[in-house]
Amino acid sequence: MDLFEKIEKDKGPLGQYMEQAHGYFAFPKLEGEIAPHMMFQGKKVLTWSLNNYIGLANHPEVREVDAQAARDYGLAYPMGARMMSGQTSKHEELEGQLAEFVGKEDAFLLNYGYQGMVSIIDALVNRNDVIVYDSEAHACILDGLRLHMGKRYVFPHNDIEKLEKQLERATKLAEKNCGGILVITEGVFGMAGDLGKLDQIVDLKQKYNFRLLVDDAHGFGTMGDTGAGTGEHFQVQDDIDVYFATFAKSMAGIGSFVASKQYIVNYLRYNMRSQTFAKSLPMPMVIGAIKRLELLKNKPELREKLWTIVNALQKGLKEAGFNLGNTESPVTPVYLSGSVPEGTNIIMDLRENYNIFCSLVAYPVIPKGELLIRLIPTAAHTLEDVNYTIRAFKEVHQKLENGDYQSDNIAKVS
Repeated sequence: MDLFEKIEKDKGPLGQYMEQAHGYFAFPKLEGEIAPHMMFQGKKVLTWSLNNYIGLANHPEVREVDAQAARDYGLAYPMGARMMSGQTSKHEELEGQLAEFVGKEDAFLLNYGYQGMVSIIDALVNRNDVIVYDSEAHACILDGLRLHMGKRYVFPHNDIEKLEKQLERATKLAEKNCGGILVITEGVFGMAGDLGKLDQIVDLKQKYNFRLLVDDAHGFGTMGDTGAGTGEHFQVQDDIDVYFATFAKSMAGIGSFVASKQYIVNYLRYNMRSQTFAKSLPMPMVIGAIKRLELLKNKPELREKLWTIVNALQKGLKEAGFNLGNTESPVTPVYLSGSVPEGTNIIMDLRENYNIFCSLVAYPVIPKGELLIRLIPTAAHTLEDVNYTIRAFKEVHQKLENGDYQSDNIAKVS
């Protein structure tokens, strides 16, 4: 069969919905200033789909620094990869500040979070090593696992008993191969909002010899007394061997970093292919990240405002009878029962009649018959936004119960 003929016949699990979904359910265009209220298809909507957790995207100090850095350096400097010609004192300055903030000896600044995690895994392990990972790990972790030429074992999500069983298997194999063990989990799981059981995983180090890699994309800036992440929340930051976080969430920017002991970070500097063969993070983004980190550290009221909105939204939804699962973070999943067509009708109703923009997760991402509407509260939202949304969700849920959204076909927007 011709390669393109195969693709034409099988568009993939999500691509099969492209005709109905493109531009509305998938690849929608939110326009205007990044804020709780933006424009969608010519009308103002209240959006709950932006990971701008502590409201830095349009903070006046951030905007001013971003603009000035772009004027001073342009978007090209520095040219080349860090190892070859893309190193600057500002990159090093940001790395030092990040390492200090998360309580590690050193940090390495990465150009993108997704490819950064893929490359971290690729660099840390070889064919003799064994990886043990959570079943609900993010796609970037799964793609990193695909590069691993050795053995890997998965444990059911947050099931510590099953994790220990897999560690027993991994220990036998690692000893046989003269290899090591890397356990990978997340601080905050971005779909369901629950936390990785970092404290219980760390306790297993007393029985098993392994190193722990934590992806804390959604925890950095939101969790812990200072915002230093989920490790700080559990008071086990020192026991996280390799800590990873992205700027795409609380920092409202581009880039990421990995932090660990200095010799580990130096090893990654010289062995991460995604950094050796890719352009350095542009200077305006580095200088902008320095300002964002400054605000994150020195303005705790931003994180406090976030949690005021989070608590009000989650409390109100729970009191209204909604199932939010096990979330312990700002990520707010609303679980409903229904088909994919019902889910698309709900989203259309929210967007067209309530002017609320939020995202639907349905099969094949989650099991058939289940729907998940994921809300992302931020420090930029207001309690008025929260109360309006809760009222709207109550009405939508009643319509769902009444069968108003039943359909055999996925909704299609003309």
